[in-house]
Amino acid sequence: MKRGPSWFNLVSLTVGFAFLYLPIVLLVVWSFNASRLVTVWGGFSVKWYVALLKDHQLLDAAWTTLRIGLMSATGATVLGSLAAIALVRGGRFRGRTLFSGMVYAPLVMPEVIMGLSLLLLFVALRFDRGFWTVMIAHTTFTLSYVAVVVHSRLITFDRSLEEAAQDLGCTPAQAFLQVTLPNIFPAVLAGWMLALTLSLDDLVIASFTSGPGATTLPMRIYSQVRLGVTPEINAVCTILIAIVATGVIIWSVAQKWRAAGIARLAAG
Repeated sequence: MKRGPSWFNLVSLTVGFAFLYLPIVLLVVWSFNASRLVTVWGGFSVKWYVALLKDHQLLDAAWTTLRIGLMSATGATVLGSLAAIALVRGGRFRGRTLFSGMVYAPLVMPEVIMGLSLLLLFVALRFDRGFWTVMIAHTTFTLSYVAVVVHSRLITFDRSLEEAAQDLGCTPAQAFLQVTLPNIFPAVLAGWMLALTLSLDDLVIASFTSGPGATTLPMRIYSQVRLGVTPEINAVCTILIAIVATGVIIWSVAQKWRAAGIARLAAG
């Protein structure tokens, strides 16, 4: 006879999910508070979302963060994928151990150390800190994550498919672009999304490498929260949660449609 979950498991799950998601629910609820005091409920209102649209500092920080995230994620995806290809298909070339160690070092290196080292590098090169230094720092920080994701997919890829394409007349470059890349593209896309998420979320490295005109949204939120939580902060955080939730839902629906399409093709 199959037994149901015990009361201990149910209580543990309830407490765990409450600990994870109750603060998020409270943040969303208080973002609709009409009162400026975040601890006093003054009725339902959306005026803080309207006020957010007039907060040029937050909007500029959000736009800067989005541009840095898209550019750094794209650069990290290209460099990380190339690094993964070199590690999987480069053989035992000289300096492989050093190269792999340098690629994977950001995975275990504290962000404070990495941010400080990049700051010292930019100072030594007399490179003015700003938008481009943050973008370079985020690319350096996130490419290792892309390399890990793409590396794991390349290891399991059947190279006989690529060899068959070359036997049919494709050059090595054509075989890679037309056979290998479409097969590993889900891993490349996953690496890009992971790099984008890490860039949008970063505070420590951006704090070391940013300069005038390159204040990111996490930096702006942190600087304002130090003076006290305001309803505008709750509103912008709620918008970010809504964007992330929408992206997850769209991705889940797309994956279900893809699985259903594959099942229909197999059945037909």
